[in-house]
Amino acid sequence: MSSTPRIDLLKGSPSTALLPTQRLSDAAVSALSKPEVAVTGLDYGPDEGHFPLRAHLAEWLTGYYKPSEPIQADRICITGGASQNLSNILQVFTDPSQTRHIWMPQATYHLAFRIFEDAGFYRRLRAVPEDEEGMDMEYLEHALANDEAVAERAEGYKRPEHYRRIFKHVIYCVPNFSNPTGVTMSLRRREVLVRLARKFNALVICDDVYDFLHWSVAHSPGNGNTWGSKIPRVLDLDRTLDGGPRDSFGNVISNGTFSKIVAPGCRVGWAEGEPQLVYGLSQVGSTVSGGPPSQLMSTFIDEMLQDGSVTKHIREVLIPSYSRRHYTIVSAIKERLYPLGVEIHTDASDALHAGGFFVWIRLPQPLTACNVTDRALRDENLIVGNGDIFVVPGDQSSSQHQCLRLCFAWEHERDLTEGVRRLEKVLVRMLNEVKS
Repeated sequence: MSSTPRIDLLKGSPSTALLPTQRLSDAAVSALSKPEVAVTGLDYGPDEGHFPLRAHLAEWLTGYYKPSEPIQADRICITGGASQNLSNILQVFTDPSQTRHIWMPQATYHLAFRIFEDAGFYRRLRAVPEDEEGMDMEYLEHALANDEAVAERAEGYKRPEHYRRIFKHVIYCVPNFSNPTGVTMSLRRREVLVRLARKFNALVICDDVYDFLHWSVAHSPGNGNTWGSKIPRVLDLDRTLDGGPRDSFGNVISNGTFSKIVAPGCRVGWAEGEPQLVYGLSQVGSTVSGGPPSQLMSTFIDEMLQDGSVTKHIREVLIPSYSRRHYTIVSAIKERLYPLGVEIHTDASDALHAGGFFVWIRLPQPLTACNVTDRALRDENLIVGNGDIFVVPGDQSSSQHQCLRLCFAWEHERDLTEGVRRLEKVLVRMLNEVKS
């Protein structure tokens, strides 16, 4: 093992230097000093979550996404973050005896696999090929149609409830700056996805966790950056496309979180969808029993949302820092790794694809991600993301064994260049060994 200081380009967390510690402290003091807020925050709370936060979130999201109709508080419930909420969504709206499969991009956020398997879908995860526009919708439609032909209706395990709708399929995706590939799904693919979900009784779960972290090609906060979404969400399309939702539940839910834009330890997020779907989600057993997750912290986040400090933190701290970090690591890759045959899967060649936390690279033949990650740790004390861990379990057609995920959010900016330099040394050494 190398004695040099470790550099971790796998860890997908915001740098501790970017966390708004003082503002969180101020928000906590402010919330707890108001008796009406403190009493609410220290209680179990209503099933849908702290109402002021829901109302202020609705206003904030309306201002950012600019949907055709304003977002109302009844379209939002408060969650314990995207991962916890993904589990709750599956508890309420799926039944392993009736929900056929979970569909997702061929390279997918790896820690979601266990959540799906815990919900009863072991061996029922299905990979969908992905290109620069996102998931291949022709492939997905063909696969759903083939499954429809062999589907058998079984007796449900879950008791019918007025707040529950059991979907036949789940389609999971990160539409913007996906983890791990960084791909952003095109508008036309999003429209097709909504139509397929309606046709095949599928619930589309969108992890919209990187939506607020994007920047211009020039990687400068002053170079044409405007506050707002660059492309309609899949959820917003479900509200309007072809006359809107087919029933009171709709077919799309947006999974949001403050983990990427405030701090992961806050454990506060939100879900947005049709009011009936959101109400049903709030009726998951753990919430009805124990109250909404992170009730007290929700009051702190609400303070920050009300005074504009969340928006200010994103625009004045996160976006400038992440844009510089992204530019730094991409420049280093092009300078040091391109000559070795490395390719960036999705380059930030336009504003649509500049954002998120990750860069996805493909190694030159005959190197494999597994061997490179082992050597990088052993020889250079460098941790990088092995593409194999993002392969959907059971998928035999994946080519991710030649890919690495590099995170530019966690390490200090100066260590990003050093990390790429160490990776260069590893690749040069391994390529020379192949030649000899």
